[in-house]
Amino acid sequence: MKFLDIDSPLMQALSKVADLLWLNVLTVICCIPIITAGASLTAMNYMAMKIVRNEECYISRGFFKSFKENFKQSTVIWLILLVVIAILAGDFFIINNSGIQFNVVMQTLICVAAIFVAFTAMYVFQVQAKFQNSIKGTLKNAFLMSIMQFPKTIVMMVAYLVPVLLFLYVYQVIPIVLLFGLSAPAWVSAKLNNKLFKKLEDRIREAQPVQETEQEDERIFKDELEPALQDKTEQ
Repeated sequence: MKFLDIDSPLMQALSKVADLLWLNVLTVICCIPIITAGASLTAMNYMAMKIVRNEECYISRGFFKSFKENFKQSTVIWLILLVVIAILAGDFFIINNSGIQFNVVMQTLICVAAIFVAFTAMYVFQVQAKFQNSIKGTLKNAFLMSIMQFPKTIVMMVAYLVPVLLFLYVYQVIPIVLLFGLSAPAWVSAKLNNKLFKKLEDRIREAQPVQETEQEDERIFKDELEPALQDKTEQ
């Protein structure tokens, strides 16, 4: 029975499902302390990209490799996002519960800021997983990518929102959500952005070859990424 061969499409699909399941378990466990969630989400996106590219990898080893390499910067980025989200959430709470009539312009600006933060959050841990950069550069590049890839950004947001809605309203699928609620959207995001990331990686490697001493860290960029993004928009 060829469909049971290890290289058959069925077995490869089942292997990816198993990888995503274990990746989700690792991500959830490493997110539980809260403070480590940034590094955990970065490692998840790192491994999701490897799964999409069919690169040979061991989920646990690759996950903790990325977790360790990105811990400091990912944690700072995560804390920045948490603070900004908390401020925006506080603003929305005050607007809706204080009884004070706020200016329409102020309400609009808060909503726009919330959208920009959500857009950036869709990409920032993917960018951190693949490119070395400053915190400011990583956030800026994530935001630029979210605008450049606007339709895909919306799809990514939907992919992450669906498990939340299913968890809240469709109790029968809660076990599935718990097993794939983070890794499946990460896989969808990696699938959507794989071509863009490959193009950027190829351009960067041509302009700035990786040194032998840097080969263990697969992130390939150590400068501003904006020029590469600008080149992408000109194609």
